[in-house]
Amino acid sequence: MALLVVGTVAMDTIETAHGTAERVLGGSATFFATAASNFTRPRLVAVVGEDFPAEYRRFLESRNIDTAGLYTQPGGKTFFWHGRYHPDMNGRDTIEVQLNVLETFDPVLPASYRDSTHVFLANINPSVQLKVLEQIERPQFVMADTMDFWIATQHDALLKLMTRLDGISLNDSEAAMLTGTRNMVVAGEKIRKMGPRFVIIKRGEYGAMLSTHDGVFTIPAYPTEKVIDPTGAGDTFAGGLMGHLASEPEHSIGRLRRSMAYGTVTASLTVEGFGVERIKDVTIRDIEDRLYRYRSMLDFWSHP
Repeated sequence: MALLVVGTVAMDTIETAHGTAERVLGGSATFFATAASNFTRPRLVAVVGEDFPAEYRRFLESRNIDTAGLYTQPGGKTFFWHGRYHPDMNGRDTIEVQLNVLETFDPVLPASYRDSTHVFLANINPSVQLKVLEQIERPQFVMADTMDFWIATQHDALLKLMTRLDGISLNDSEAAMLTGTRNMVVAGEKIRKMGPRFVIIKRGEYGAMLSTHDGVFTIPAYPTEKVIDPTGAGDTFAGGLMGHLASEPEHSIGRLRRSMAYGTVTASLTVEGFGVERIKDVTIRDIEDRLYRYRSMLDFWSHP
């Protein structure tokens, strides 16, 4: 099994009630690959500029991430995002975005990546996501993420992409925007009729919902005592989920549900520090330990 992620590698400035972190390593592909590296060796496709610190590339490589697809654009500047979170951490304001090299991002996969069996198309333009997918020889399992901006501006391309997907993840407000309903059970069913076999609707501190032909499965968030920075939690969730799925050939509904649990506990570690600071040294043992506690919290049958 070979897992490929295509997305962004960025530098972020993040403000929360706990302080400010300036120009730290971020980006959807970064969080996804760091999480997935606990289960497999993910292949990363993204673009950065010449200003991208060598220490950040060394970090990615230290996590056993294949960076052959991390392209440095000569003379370019790395994608930059500056965000400020509200005191309750449930909302945020974007202070500044510099697309830089992302404006002309036109990914061409290394030849060694084209046999990838599992593909995650992180939150980028659906037209670019489609172009990437067309370069994969025989993908066995494809999942994508999207956002409100693409739903509004690239609606037709997104609908075309969804016919090629096994699964899609999006948050509850995006699901409502795409389907015209605030009922997430109905929204999940409507999105599945657009093409994907399953839909994962992320609900922040309330967990996530899975919609399949078997019905609905919901999973709560792990109750983290101190949330420092929510940035990248959704991408980490996807990385833990897809990493666990790619580590074995079975793709049953039961395994998908278990993979959501792995994604949930991995995301809960991410929010305990700024950027990737908390998960940079996390191991599968750390994840398994937290998963054990998580299962105990959810077990309402065997305890006296």
